[in-house]
Amino acid sequence: MKSVGTWLLATSLLAMTGVCADERDVRMFAHWAGDHETRAFRQMLVDARLYGVVPIHQLLRSASDWRLCRASPFAVAPSAQWPAVRSTLALIRTLEQQGILRQFEVVSAYREPKLNACAGGAVSSAHTRAFAVDLLLPDWADPNPLCAFWQQQGQAWNMGLGRYPSGRIHLDTAGYRTWGGDGSAGSSFCARPR
Repeated sequence: MKSVGTWLLATSLLAMTGVCADERDVRMFAHWAGDHETRAFRQMLVDARLYGVVPIHQLLRSASDWRLCRASPFAVAPSAQWPAVRSTLALIRTLEQQGILRQFEVVSAYREPKLNACAGGAVSSAHTRAFAVDLLLPDWADPNPLCAFWQQQGQAWNMGLGRYPSGRIHLDTAGYRTWGGDGSAGSSFCARPR
């Protein structure tokens, strides 16, 4: 297991080489984590061989409206949801290995229900009841390979795939479904296979 110092240095170097879409960076995370116990969650990821699929400071980002809602910038999903965390991260790792997700930044993951409501999330959002991530792709990235994967393998993964008007992509493993800008399947950027 990498030391925390080595991890922080590596993550800082990665953050300096790319454009971050979210102010909740490694330094802010280190300050927050100093007051919050994340060891068990990290160990779960290490044991599942999923640590590092998503940088931990991104994986623990709460809703982007955390400041407006006077909430914590980071949050650890309840341990009852950790199987869903593993499932969603395994999906992300598969998408990376297949070259479907080449570069991305997770801007929102687990949300406490009160924060989710304040941020305008759906009442039964996978962000609160299972585990979901909202991510940003670079402007040059084509989201259509995600659609093709969802059509061909999404049901086996129990994959939820959505795209918001902001351009954010939602991924989870809490149900085979898709939606688009207005929240309906009809507005999805992925058509259901016929």
